[in-house]
Amino acid sequence: MPEPIDFYFDFSSPYGYLASELIDEFAARFQREVRWRPILLGVVFKQTGAAPLTLIPLKGEYSVHDFSRSARFLDVPYTHPKNFPLATQDAARTYYWLHDQDRETARAFAHSVFRALYVEGRDVSERNLVVELAAGNGADREALSAALAGAVLKARLKAECDAAFGKGVFGSPYMIVDGEPFFGVDRLPQIERWLSSGGF
Repeated sequence: MPEPIDFYFDFSSPYGYLASELIDEFAARFQREVRWRPILLGVVFKQTGAAPLTLIPLKGEYSVHDFSRSARFLDVPYTHPKNFPLATQDAARTYYWLHDQDRETARAFAHSVFRALYVEGRDVSERNLVVELAAGNGADREALSAALAGAVLKARLKAECDAAFGKGVFGSPYMIVDGEPFFGVDRLPQIERWLSSGGF
């Protein structure tokens, strides 16, 4: 079996959202699975000295325009959130908590979070909403709430972020295919050629 594609993203990344709507179907065309790996861009920015795109002069205004244009180009629904950027650690921790129980439930939850933020305009930085979205995908509310209040999930997400940095991950979406790194949803055509040709 060919190696899965590693898909690193932050729920607060519009480009990560766009990639999330495409990557599983995209990979399946080449008989590849995808390993979803949420990270925190806030931690990335501390490592790289970068900042959220929307907070950078000139680049910020362009990026908001490009989020919507890219979504139209990819035929993915998108509404820019009013509360942005925002914290997503509870969503990321919940993803890993669910993943350890059932991978498909975790994947469905991830889609729920992305769509709640970028389609419905809901504030996914709120823990109650994160728990609600997880429960909507079959999670035990009380067990999840207890886990989010504890130290284990915090350590788990930190370890996942550290492992990502160790592989050179510096943004969202960041995909690793057969050891080859690709940054940005606009790199999907390159990934397609890579998968179809065995590299270039």
